[in-house]
Amino acid sequence: MRLLLSFSAGGLFGLGLFLSGMTDTQKVQGWLDIFGAWDPTLAFVMGGAILPMALAWQLTRGRAPVVGGSFPAPPRQELDRRLIIGSVLFGIGWGLAGLCPGPAIASLSYGGTGGIIFITALLIGMMAAPPVAQRLDRAAAST
Repeated sequence: MRLLLSFSAGGLFGLGLFLSGMTDTQKVQGWLDIFGAWDPTLAFVMGGAILPMALAWQLTRGRAPVVGGSFPAPPRQELDRRLIIGSVLFGIGWGLAGLCPGPAIASLSYGGTGGIIFITALLIGMMAAPPVAQRLDRAAAST
């Protein structure tokens, strides 16, 4: 049951990304180009995602998931060096490629090489991040 619900939720999420235009790299880059040919339509997509999620977080407080387990703890509220660096790198990658991980996975269904190259680079970055973070942490601790 849990696998079926996960598959259904992932499929619905991917369909939403496709229908909203979040898998269209030119549309995403147009939204990010606030000083050029700005396309504000994705702001409605993000607002349409943030509002129901905020409501869902409020409704799940004190409850357990239907299929067992527990809901994840709320994220930490502190702004640290790792969060800022990660956010900057995410934004640079999103602006350059016009994709972030969710839409990139959904775009694999189109075929072509763009999504495959992005996912490959994403996986390499995910493997490189822990050792790089450890090295940066050691360097910061020694100063």
